Amino acid sequence: MIPSRVAFLVVLPLCIAGCASLQHDARGSAGRPQVAPSAAVVVREAFVATPRPADELDSLATWVDADGATKVIATGKSSHRLVIFDGDTGAHAGESGGRGRGPGQFERPNGIAVFGDLVLVTERDAPRVQVLQLPGFTHLASFGEDELRSPYGIWVHEIEPNVLEGFVTDSFMHGADHRTVPPAEELDQRVRRYRIEADADGVRTTHLGAFGATHGDGVLHMVESIAGDPAQQRLLIADEDTRQGSTLHEYGFDGDYTGRSLPGGTFSGEAEGVALWDCGLDAGYWLAVDQTMPHTGFHLFDRTTLAPRGSFRGEVTANTDGIALHAAATPRFHAGVLYAVHDDRALAAFDLGEVIRALDLDPACAQ
Repeated sequence: MIPSRVAFLVVLPLCIAGCASLQHDARGSAGRPQVAPSAAVVVREAFVATPRPADELDSLATWVDADGATKVIATGKSSHRLVIFDGDTGAHAGESGGRGRGPGQFERPNGIAVFGDLVLVTERDAPRVQVLQLPGFTHLASFGEDELRSPYGIWVHEIEPNVLEGFVTDSFMHGADHRTVPPAEELDQRVRRYRIEADADGVRTTHLGAFGATHGDGVLHMVESIAGDPAQQRLLIADEDTRQGSTLHEYGFDGDYTGRSLPGGTFSGEAEGVALWDCGLDAGYWLAVDQTMPHTGFHLFDRTTLAPRGSFRGEVTANTDGIALHAAATPRFHAGVLYAVHDDRALAAFDLGEVIRALDLDPACAQ
């Protein structure tokens, strides 16, 4: 049975949405990330955890355990495992998995989503999506083996009791070095949609097809981060290909491009982690990563109009892939917290109350 959601987050793929590094992923564009926008307000990190370079951290999700403690779960692409952190301190709290294709093992885990006590992890090199149950990371099922080619990001939401709808980005590439974007006629497979039923009888999944524009402004060249807004039935999908102008494209849950994308030049580097900051009804913001050096830029946009609402950066955090926006209060972060990967090796945290004050955002988001 799927418990009630405590806090909505993705990363990615979620990425929620999930996010390949410029330095380590073969799909990345040549050269170093560009400098973060100078207009970004500085918000000091609440903490930057002890580095774990061997893991090559990528995507993040959060979970609140039975004792009310917030845990951050990160995918480790190079260590082929999940790494768990304490959400209030950043202290290492354990890990799960290891390299392999058996139950509970991973082949380059990338995207991650948590809903209730379910963890869904995309594995680029398996390729599949694995479903685990918390708190023990017990393997329940896997899906997508028949159609996924190189899954990266994932976002899920509940459509009826015990039933989730999931969207998985599939950023397969051509060429011996896997750097060549597929021809236009294959780009209609960039996002795959699934029905996921989880109850006392187990987990059952149904592939509902794929989508992606093959021409025009909404083409998805290189995809990873994806997040959705159930209230408005729309997705924001990051196209990382800087050769085409990295940006966010808006799609409906039906798979159709809505005709809206963020303007060219919005991102200095690659558009990466995307999350919805839900502040009630139709209020709130979209938050997206601008993967840059020497500091990551975090851009906010109006939930409905996508108009820019300000940008910030940390004092340390750079070259960010995944984020998890945890809007629920924790003992340390009364207004919620934004978690971000710092340079593939560490977990950083930003107090959302400080972000609200720095950018003069809607005070309702602090409730």
